[in-house]
Amino acid sequence: MNALELTVSNGVATLRINRPEKRNAMTLAMWRRLAVLAGEVAADDAVRVVVVTGGPDFCAGADIGEFGQVRGDPARGREYDGVVEEAEQALTRLPKPTIAAVRGYCVGGGCEIALACDIRVAAADARFAITPAKVGLVYSLTGVQRLVDTVGSAWAKQMLFTGSQVDASTAERIGLVNEVVPADQVAARAFSLSDSIKRGARTSVTGSKVLIERLLRSRASPPGADTDALYDKAYSGVDYAEGVAAFLENRPPSFE
Repeated sequence: MNALELTVSNGVATLRINRPEKRNAMTLAMWRRLAVLAGEVAADDAVRVVVVTGGPDFCAGADIGEFGQVRGDPARGREYDGVVEEAEQALTRLPKPTIAAVRGYCVGGGCEIALACDIRVAAADARFAITPAKVGLVYSLTGVQRLVDTVGSAWAKQMLFTGSQVDASTAERIGLVNEVVPADQVAARAFSLSDSIKRGARTSVTGSKVLIERLLRSRASPPGADTDALYDKAYSGVDYAEGVAAFLENRPPSFE
């Protein structure tokens, strides 16, 4: 069983995160495969729309259990972040519209995947959180930029500073998701939207996506040495070590 599965039917590609025993937490290998699958979808002219989903949880974020091996110091941390960035950008820059169909937990890297999609449909039981403050990390610059573009700076600060969960109704109110529907209707609504998109002119839809992404990128700040220093400080700091240890030991962290 692949932890990431890609199927194509009637012009719609379904990318399913399928690691339910870990709440669909993403390993480094899964991030790499996500970029590869996005490339395959981009190259498939038969695909008009992409639906990203997972169940019973969308994605609980990165697999912290492997952080000691793949994200244990600044050098490996930067390499890991580069892989995640490549996957997120592969989704963001897909020339086809993307829809995230979210059920259950959508946390950390899961939010990054959902935010990389063009449209987000959430189940009434969905829960969203961005939790770097709970493990002593600094969220990626592109992730912060896309969050601010989506919900505004005030809510971006609240989510990043507290790491607290946001329920589906609040997520809809602040613009984090487009629609909230009953849990058993999430997939149906995502594919209904896909059908509506497929009925439109491909040139128009693609052109609109390109222009919107161009406008968003024109406002983004490029990373620099000062940004890299923030990440290096986090990876080499005691808070990160404590945050990972606390997660693995299933206890609250005790930060300095």
